[in-house]
Amino acid sequence: MNDALSQTKDSQTKDRELLSFRVGAQEFCVDIMIVREIRGWVQETPLPHAPSYVRGVVNLRGAVLSIIDLSERLGLGAADPTTQHVIIVAQIGAQTVGLLVSAVSDILTINDSMIQPTPAVAQGISSSYVQGLLTVENRMVSLLSTDKLVPTPELQAAA
Repeated sequence: MNDALSQTKDSQTKDRELLSFRVGAQEFCVDIMIVREIRGWVQETPLPHAPSYVRGVVNLRGAVLSIIDLSERLGLGAADPTTQHVIIVAQIGAQTVGLLVSAVSDILTINDSMIQPTPAVAQGISSSYVQGLLTVENRMVSLLSTDKLVPTPELQAAA
C-alpha cells in the first residue's frame, strides 16, 4: 500500500526544467518549455502608443517579434539595454514574444515541492506575476507566471 502511495506522490512531483535569468540584480525563472531560443540584444523599432513595457519590435527571420522589457513590466524601471542583454524568445499562449533580460543564468531542475508560495506581504501586483519562490544554492529565484506577464489583448494592440 505504501509503495503505491509513494509512486503516486512521485508522479505528482515530476522534475521539470526552468531557465533562470537576471533582470537587474534579481533572479527569475520560467518553464524552459516556453523558450524557443536565446538571442543577443538588437535595437528594436519602437511602436507608437504601445504599453511602456513593450519596447517595440524586431525582425526575427522575417517575422515581427514584440519585445517586452521585463524590468519595466515587473516595476523595476525601464532597462537601458547593452550588448550584455539578451532576448529570450518565448512562446506564451498563441504569441511568440521576446523577453528582454539582463543575462541568462542557468537551467534549473526542480520538482513542484521545491516551489514556495509568495509571502502574504507581497500579495498584489508582484504576486500576480510571481507564481512562487525557489531557494537555489542560497539564492532566491522567483518563478514567473508568463501568461500574466504578457496579456494577449495588450500585445495584439501593440503589434
